[in-house]
Amino acid sequence: MLKLIASYNKDVQKVVLGNAPQNAQYIAPDIQKQILQIFAQKVQNEIRKEIGDSKFCIIVDESRDVSKREQMAIVIRFVDGGQGYDGASNMRGEWNGLQALFIKDCPYAYYVYCLAHQLQLALVVAAREVFKVHEFFKDLIFIVNVVSSSSKRHDELQDRQVTELEHLVEIEEVETGKGLNQIGTLKRPGDTRWSSHFKSICSVVKMFNATQSVLEKIATYRQATCSQRGVATYALKKLLAFDFLFILHVMQELMGYTDALCRALQHKPIDLLNSMDLVASTKSLIQKLRDDGWENLLQKVLLFCNKHDIIIPDSQVPYFDFIRSRRNKDVISVEHHYRVDVMK
Repeated sequence: MLKLIASYNKDVQKVVLGNAPQNAQYIAPDIQKQILQIFAQKVQNEIRKEIGDSKFCIIVDESRDVSKREQMAIVIRFVDGGQGYDGASNMRGEWNGLQALFIKDCPYAYYVYCLAHQLQLALVVAAREVFKVHEFFKDLIFIVNVVSSSSKRHDELQDRQVTELEHLVEIEEVETGKGLNQIGTLKRPGDTRWSSHFKSICSVVKMFNATQSVLEKIATYRQATCSQRGVATYALKKLLAFDFLFILHVMQELMGYTDALCRALQHKPIDLLNSMDLVASTKSLIQKLRDDGWENLLQKVLLFCNKHDIIIPDSQVPYFDFIRSRRNKDVISVEHHYRVDVMK
C-alpha cells in the first residue's frame, strides 16, 4: 500500500519504505489498518461534503469485475447540480432540447458538447470511411462475440490464459508480482463507449494465444453442432489472417494516441486552450506515424506473426482483391497495398 501511495506522491516517497527511519517504517499490520481507516474516513467525508443537503438513495448490488468475478457494489445516488450534453437532438435542440430548458432557468448555462464524446464519434465515423478498417472492426466484433458467447467459453479462455502465463513465468519471459499479469476478458467495442475500440484491440493482442486456442477447440469439438464449428472456423480464419493482424497493430498504434487524448479530455482541471494543444499534438503524432512509422510498424507486425506462426505474404508480389481482380487493372504490390491503401 505504501508503494502505491508513494508512486502517486513524491513527498510521501521521500519518507517511506527505504527512505524511512528504522523505527518508523509504517509496515506493521496494525499500522497499515490504521492508515486504511484514515483513508476510508477521508473518502466518506468527501462523499458527505459532495452530497450536502441533497436527497439521496443507497443501492447495493452485485457486479462483475474484469475477470468476471462477482463483487458487491455500494452506490449512492443523488442530484448533483450541473449540466453535460452529447450531440443527440433532444440534448442540443435550440427550441425543445434539454439545453433550451436549462437556458430558460439560467441564461448563462451555455450548451457545451462533451469533447470526449465528439472524439469517440469522430473516430467511429472515420473508421467507417476506410473499407479495410471498417471490415476489420466487423471481424473484431465477430471474433469477440464468438469467444464470449457463453460462460463455458469464457471459462475456457481464462484457463488458457492461466496455462500460458504459467509457461511464461516458468521460462522467465514475464515478471511476477502483485497486480501483474491479470487474467482478463475480451472487450466488445461500442460506438458510444469512450476508448472501447482501443480496449478491445488491446485485449485481442494480449489474449491472442488463448483466443486462438478457444476457437480451435470449438472448431474441432465433435459434440458441437455444424453451425458452431463453422462459425468458430470462420472466426479462426479471420483471426489468423495477415490482413487482420496488420490492421490490428495499425489501429492499436493509432488509437493509443487518441486514447491518451480521450483520457486527458475527461480530466476536470482541463481548459479549452489545453484541449486545443492536446488535439494539435495528437494530430501531429498521427501524421508522424503516417509519414515515418511504416518500418517500425512493419517490424512489429512481422515479429508478432513469426511468434505465432502466421503466414506472411511476399511484399513484392501483386496484390489482388475481389474488386481489383474483377476490374483486371491497377495491379499493385502487397507492400503498396498495406503501406498506401491501409496506412495512408
